Amino acid sequence: MSTNDLWLAGVTLVLCLVTGLMHGFTTATAATFLIGAVALAALATVIGRTVDQLTDRLGAGATGVLQSALGNLPELFVCIFALRDGLITVVQAAIVGSILSNLLLVLGAAFLVGGLKFRTQRFDASRARGLIALLMLAVAALLVPSLASYVGSAAAAHERALSEVTSVVLLVVFAFSIPASVRRTQEDHEAAEAADLTRQWPLPLAVGVLAATALLAALVSEWFVDALTPSLEALHISQAFAGLVIVAIAGNAVEHVVGIQLAARNRADAAVSVVVNSPLQIALVLAPMLVLISPIVSSHPFTLVFPAPFVTTVAAAVVAVAFVIVDGESDALEGAALLGLYLVIAASFWWG
Repeated sequence: MSTNDLWLAGVTLVLCLVTGLMHGFTTATAATFLIGAVALAALATVIGRTVDQLTDRLGAGATGVLQSALGNLPELFVCIFALRDGLITVVQAAIVGSILSNLLLVLGAAFLVGGLKFRTQRFDASRARGLIALLMLAVAALLVPSLASYVGSAAAAHERALSEVTSVVLLVVFAFSIPASVRRTQEDHEAAEAADLTRQWPLPLAVGVLAATALLAALVSEWFVDALTPSLEALHISQAFAGLVIVAIAGNAVEHVVGIQLAARNRADAAVSVVVNSPLQIALVLAPMLVLISPIVSSHPFTLVFPAPFVTTVAAAVVAVAFVIVDGESDALEGAALLGLYLVIAASFWWG
């Protein structure tokens, strides 16, 4: 491990320790909430750094799938504990916020950084179109229960059953999407041949770090959620904004850091794969899993019926990104436009 890796691991452990001590020996405060958010972001960054060691071995597609799956662990834990405490709005906002933050904030920042450094970046257009098409279909299916509720259809009276059926279908679709997602391209083979194997961690070390980080993420997530409600009241922050922005950004720090780093190294194909795979897995895996396990962890079953503002903003974001990446090229202007849209949406939820 390099000096930077050791420094990151040390800082992350300190943040987790401080969060645990504040949780154990003080009442829930805004400070515990904020430090817990930073600790979650640091844990997600460690996960990203660990999985990044496998990029050249697995290829961009497989790395995107694995990185997104592990990078979403902190948010999964946060949502489970939030459901336990009955914070349904926070969970809904966190799911929507994760999709928005990755598609607009992270992808926009990656395109902006890559565009400023290399002017125009090119990536595998067919893979990008495949990811965005699958994302559009997944989000459309995810939002069907909400639409049924809005129009007052017969299915609206059975939103729990409809949400469960939709969740099972989405999980099956995800299983079918994995082979295509992990297929290696010519760029993957060239990157593997050019990789500096001396800088890679031993495989047992990478697996051990991932396991330890996942355990810490579960602990910190519980402490973070315990401090959430009193902190929102003290800071005068709505549940919608907290889930949409704070939880989403802290829980998806992997894609935030890794996506921008890959774009800065002119590896736009890997950057797009990592960033877009995360909201895809949110729609296909995380949200359905929460629906299916919510009766076990909470007395407030979670369904896929979201408030109208959440539905419209997600739909707008997916369509906007589809138009941006369809040509297989990106530049700084497109990145700035995506960032601008994210800021406008985030501001609209400040009041709830």
